[in-house]
Amino acid sequence: MNCQEALNKGIKILRSNNIKSFNLDSEILLALSLKLDRSRLLLNLNKEIKKNQSEVFFNFVDRRKKSEPIAYILGFKEFWKNNFIVDKSVLIPRPDTEIVVEQALKEIKVNESKQILDVGTGSGCIILSVLNERKNSYGYGIDISKKAINLAKNNAKIQHFRNRIKFFNSDIDNFYFGKYDLIVSNPPYIRMFDIEALDKDIKFFEPNLALNGGVDGYSKIRKVIKKSSLLIKKEGKLILEIGFNQVVKTKKILKTYGFYVNRIVKDLSGISRCIVSTKL
Repeated sequence: MNCQEALNKGIKILRSNNIKSFNLDSEILLALSLKLDRSRLLLNLNKEIKKNQSEVFFNFVDRRKKSEPIAYILGFKEFWKNNFIVDKSVLIPRPDTEIVVEQALKEIKVNESKQILDVGTGSGCIILSVLNERKNSYGYGIDISKKAINLAKNNAKIQHFRNRIKFFNSDIDNFYFGKYDLIVSNPPYIRMFDIEALDKDIKFFEPNLALNGGVDGYSKIRKVIKKSSLLIKKEGKLILEIGFNQVVKTKKILKTYGFYVNRIVKDLSGISRCIVSTKL
């Protein structure tokens, strides 16, 4: 069997299982099986593949046809300027979340030294991306999931961080360490009863802990804002990712806990995705 024949079979299987990106996914999985980049694969479609490579490929296809996200099969996801290790213990980093990184960088001059806290750090993609751009700043990431913290530590190690980042396995309610110039967070903000309507690759594979925002979608947002008001320095900045149609209520919660809203930032779809505020 050559690459083209394997691809065609993979495409057929994924298409018959209603995987929307059946072409792209099949190419990515075959390239992974052959340890080639995708462009190299597409230039060598007549190349014969070995039996063990074929077995690996169709095992990947079997996982994908059951809606397992490509990122979990690959074991990494590109975010900002780096690849981050991911597994089912953490939310897969998404392009929309890069807005949080962009806004954080606007608040820190290149040579400044700031203390930054990332609440619900997951893979560590937000805090590590910020620290990669701001070499004089120091970061702290907390997460209630011990598995997520261990994975974030691995990402920091791979990216050669040494003394500028610390991770804590803690719920924010029980976290009392330090005072921060900047706090960033992508908290769970999906309403509990809306999770069932999500795509299979999200609701069956990504951690409910990182998705479930409670009955109204604000339970974790409220908790992050409340505790941030105690952990942040005066005139420090809080940068939150939020979900669809959550601006008005989030602004009210921020005001209740002594924050002034500086700006609302929209994502590429025109949805208000990020709120930047200042502690008064």
